[in-house]
Amino acid sequence: MTGTVYLVGAGPGAADLLTLRAARLLERADVVFHDALVPREILALISKGKRIEVGKRSGRYATAQTFINKRLADAARSHAIVVRLKGGDPMLFGRAQEEIDYLAARNIRVEVVPGVTAALAAAAELKLSLTARGLSRSVAFLTTRTAPGRRRNDWLRVALAADAVAIYMGAGEAAEISRALTAGGKPASTPVAVIESATLPGAQCRFGTLDGLARLVSGVSATGPVLLLLGEVLAAAARQAGRSAPFPSIVASTK
Repeated sequence: MTGTVYLVGAGPGAADLLTLRAARLLERADVVFHDALVPREILALISKGKRIEVGKRSGRYATAQTFINKRLADAARSHAIVVRLKGGDPMLFGRAQEEIDYLAARNIRVEVVPGVTAALAAAAELKLSLTARGLSRSVAFLTTRTAPGRRRNDWLRVALAADAVAIYMGAGEAAEISRALTAGGKPASTPVAVIESATLPGAQCRFGTLDGLARLVSGVSATGPVLLLLGEVLAAAARQAGRSAPFPSIVASTK
């Protein structure tokens, strides 16, 4: 028997933001390979399947991608429904293509179930449109990281060209990001936001400007995923944060 591997987006964290398709697959799955940051509330939806953590955390021990690929293939040869549960959306910074290509080369069927990515979840909680007529006509989702042996990451060119930018996995490089953008011509006064654990009860958001990005990042606990947003569209959200908290818990506004 050869089953199907489903690459499922767990979304930004809140269990009620899962798609119906994702929730139903978790109920029916025989085995679920999940990321380290998937919350317990979502894992609790796995009714009968075996749970196997294969997550990657910056600066910590991580399961090798080649090993994950092989385990998915092996599981599909003995189970009908194999779920690879990824934070956010599988097709955005989730290394999904590597898994798809590996499985396809072995004639194993793959289906992808999308999820809400962190940038859109954060924008929704902030009640902030990342696009706005006359102000923001382009949005870039990027990461500054480059895997060893891969081609150079030209993230700076992309970030300078876009009106609004969402930077994933960039908290540890906040100072370098700020210096590179300002040296490239982005105004130091460009509004920025640092959002941790969007949609979860302990969510934090700090507003400021590009020249103070590193200071903003140092003010969050960094126990959950951190997203960096920047662009003029953030100015209104920062002003609103001074009057009311868009997140249910901690919101700090910093100059």
